[in-house]
Amino acid sequence: MTRRLARCACGALELSCEGDPVRSSLCHCKDCQRRTGSAFSVAVFYPRDAVTPRGTSKTFSRPSLAGPAVTFHFCPECGSNVWWAPARMPERIGVALGAFADPGFAPPEQSVWTRDKHAWVTLPPDMPAFDIQPPPRPAAPTAAS
Repeated sequence: MTRRLARCACGALELSCEGDPVRSSLCHCKDCQRRTGSAFSVAVFYPRDAVTPRGTSKTFSRPSLAGPAVTFHFCPECGSNVWWAPARMPERIGVALGAFADPGFAPPEQSVWTRDKHAWVTLPPDMPAFDIQPPPRPAAPTAAS
């Protein structure tokens, strides 16, 4: 069985991943752009029971654009975001592809939030691309007359 090790820049935080990922996605949403400091992020998803963390992480939770919260795990020493737990997919853990530092890792299977894609980013012609929209926001309450 394949075992991959994702780690932060300083090596204090690691995530051991057993087997093959169940999905990988290229995300162009503005939240991922801000989180990574790049034009997009690449998320590799593993079954929750196939990952084992080592080291202490600092966490940050925020609502996802799809609604349910996502909790991100960062190294408290170097600040690298290594993995996250999406509440809408409680059976999965997302791992930053770059944390594997493996140029031979398979490319992402799909592209999401393409409406926020930078114009200079060119996707492979055979990659499925989705323009996922956020859920409608509730209307602001109005003052009673």
